[in-house]
Amino acid sequence: MKGTDSVTGKPLQGLEHLRQSIRDILTTPVGSRVMRRDYGSRLYELIDAPMTRETLLDIYAATAEALIRWESRLRITRISTTSAGPGQIDIAITGEYLPNGEVVTLDGIRVT
Repeated sequence: MKGTDSVTGKPLQGLEHLRQSIRDILTTPVGSRVMRRDYGSRLYELIDAPMTRETLLDIYAATAEALIRWESRLRITRISTTSAGPGQIDIAITGEYLPNGEVVTLDGIRVT
């Protein structure tokens, strides 16, 4: 799939396009898009909660449900947090990139 880099405006494809798409899905609160109210993730409801085991499980579940619904190019096998602090969380996602079958890890996806 080809697209446009949201920062530079240059053409974007492959894993970098996938990374941008995942970041967009995870950083968009559900209900915030006027014509697509169900697009996005529930992570905004969770990033300010105390970082307990229950909250981390909710973060993993919210990440998985959003990506399963909105990103068909990736079959998720693992989600982990690489850092978490007040108002932000960094997520790493491992899975199969379906266009070529390659196992990929996308880390450093920050939700603030």
